Amino acid sequence: MHILLTLALLATPVPATTASYAVYDRITHTLTGRDVHKPIRSASLVKILIAIEQLETKGDDPRIEPMLRASDDNAASELWVENGWEQLVVNTANRLGLQDTRPPENRGMWGYTAVSAYDVVQTYRYLLERAKPQVGWTIMGHLHRAEKCAADGFDQSFGLPDATWWPAFKQGWSGFGDPARPCRDHPRPRAAWDLDLQSPAMHTSGTCGFSIVALLTLHPKGTTYDQAAKRVTRLTEEVTKYRC
Repeated sequence: MHILLTLALLATPVPATTASYAVYDRITHTLTGRDVHKPIRSASLVKILIAIEQLETKGDDPRIEPMLRASDDNAASELWVENGWEQLVVNTANRLGLQDTRPPENRGMWGYTAVSAYDVVQTYRYLLERAKPQVGWTIMGHLHRAEKCAADGFDQSFGLPDATWWPAFKQGWSGFGDPARPCRDHPRPRAAWDLDLQSPAMHTSGTCGFSIVALLTLHPKGTTYDQAAKRVTRLTEEVTKYRC
């Protein structure tokens, strides 16, 4: 029933939207979802892997906070280079046991890392269940305090923060140009896979209640940021119903 409702939601109002999702129940230890192993470009979701690599190999860094809370791209780019470029994706994927995560073909484009909803859920499980306490507490603490306004001016309150109560969340978006109405509540300085690198991407991931959620979406060209955000929130409400 849960999947049928989601498919109906996709088929009627937004037939060209591609969505995959995974929801892991930490009480029953069950995972449900759709196309959970479908590779999609990560956009800013890869920032969690960047943070893991930095914390586990070099220790805490003040740039982790804006990278995770405000999705600051400049902080991510600096830490990406300092932690080995695409090799950090290989390293973290191996340590975490990720199945579908691959580095970008262009090593300078960290947002083109391939991830899946399954692997995003496994990343959160690693932070909550297997990582050293300081690593898990640091990253999840920042995600619980993620800000409404991202460093680039986009409103990142779609999906989990809009559809559920007090989640820890990390969002991702790509292909929307500059924000039509910059979000200014908490302004900050701007800081060989067949992946779709053209369609606007928007993802929501994190924890709510006793569940871990990853929803990855691609939208038709020409979709505005606000339109995609509303779609993602509606889908999030559907896949988290009775869970969060």
